[in-house]
Amino acid sequence: MKIRIRGNSIRLRLSKSEVERFGKEGYLQESTHFGNATFSYAIKQADIAHLGADFQDNTVTVLVPTNMATEWVSNDIVGFDHHMDLPNGDKLYLLVEKDFKCLDKTHENQDDNYEHPKGVC
Repeated sequence: MKIRIRGNSIRLRLSKSEVERFGKEGYLQESTHFGNATFSYAIKQADIAHLGADFQDNTVTVLVPTNMATEWVSNDIVGFDHHMDLPNGDKLYLLVEKDFKCLDKTHENQDDNYEHPKGVC
């Protein structure tokens, strides 16, 4: 699972096996260790109507409606997004999507990624 944070937006990209595991288990987490602290990010199924997010104990958790998560495993939908209202009137943009193989050259292992709909690497 990959995370991209930019301004008031969070994007998670999941490989094939991660989408499948998330559909079955309802939770995935990754961590980055900095020596004196650990930053974690997770995706969790929840009984909610729209995507949501939470930040506690150095962990960003993106919450996905359970019905969307379980259907996502077996359909062709790339992902889903939502603009989450924040208490101060701002919005946090959330995007969760299946991770495609890159069309350009990369050194990253992409064997578990989805085939890119625009071509073959």
